[in-house]
Amino acid sequence: MADFFNTPGGIALIILAQVLAVVAFVMISLLFLVYGDRKIWAAVQMRRGPNVVGIFGLLQTVADALKYIVKEVVIPAGSDKAVFILAPITSFVLAMIAWAVIPFSDTWVLSDINVAILYVFAVSSLEVYGVIMGGWASNSKYPFLGSLRSAAQMISYEVSIGLIIIGVILSTGSMNFGDVVRAQDGHAGLFNWYWLPHFPMVFLFFISCLAETNRPPFDLPEAESELVAGYQVEYSSTPFLLFMAGEYIAIFLMCALTSLLFFGGWLSPVPFLPDSPLWMVAKMAFFFFLFAMVKAITPRYRYDQLMRLGWKVFLPMSLIWVVFVAFAARFDWFWGAFARWSTGG
Repeated sequence: MADFFNTPGGIALIILAQVLAVVAFVMISLLFLVYGDRKIWAAVQMRRGPNVVGIFGLLQTVADALKYIVKEVVIPAGSDKAVFILAPITSFVLAMIAWAVIPFSDTWVLSDINVAILYVFAVSSLEVYGVIMGGWASNSKYPFLGSLRSAAQMISYEVSIGLIIIGVILSTGSMNFGDVVRAQDGHAGLFNWYWLPHFPMVFLFFISCLAETNRPPFDLPEAESELVAGYQVEYSSTPFLLFMAGEYIAIFLMCALTSLLFFGGWLSPVPFLPDSPLWMVAKMAFFFFLFAMVKAITPRYRYDQLMRLGWKVFLPMSLIWVVFVAFAARFDWFWGAFARWSTGG
């Protein structure tokens, strides 16, 4: 049996099992993310939220998913049918394949490549195409306007996200997520993590993630008041479910990136507790809680305010920060806090 796993067929079977494990983790997490999002929103509004289907309403998300799956798929008569169906599939698949390089520990990673950060950034940048395709293929003005809004918004905030990540790369000397986490390891626990030297950029990164994933207060592509739910207004049944699942998976991915880049990934916050993948999952859950709280308590931005924030505030600040980190790393300022190449690269 051991010899079989050294053959091409055995290796392919191992890779398939690993892929299925990652997909299963993300999809099961998705059920609890939607449930948690609704319960947090309900708690802020002083109501119960889902509480009927299953214990404490835990099966409500499953019931909603089944409802979407069994409903008829309605395709508008004037739409481009092939692109109309391909758009939600594209959004879902691109959101899923980014998880191939996300590590949960030193050994728990599907593909440990040296350009993992570049891979995630490239894949997440392509997700806007699913939105654009859905808006254009619907052959309706409101979805098309919503997709254009989304394209402008996502491109605008990808610039600041990229510059903030460059600062982390300069500090680490590597684009491998494992190296980034190992560079944050130390005897001081959470005070060795990058949130401390890169403190101002943590807030910019979190806010940019909200805009990148079309979350409130930056959900302008889906603004019901003026765009009738935006780019997916013509979608129903399973295609709409794929759009929604892709959006939540992208949000969870941003939670994972925040944990890896600034908060030590799987590292323990205190030296006397062992490192564990559970720390990684706990940090991701905490950042999703912050995503949900922002959705519940903040009013929506106007579109001109959104674009002004991205281009006139975040872009200059992140660009200045890259220059600062480059000098701090080169000349070893602040006791080497910005130059950890010996551990990271």
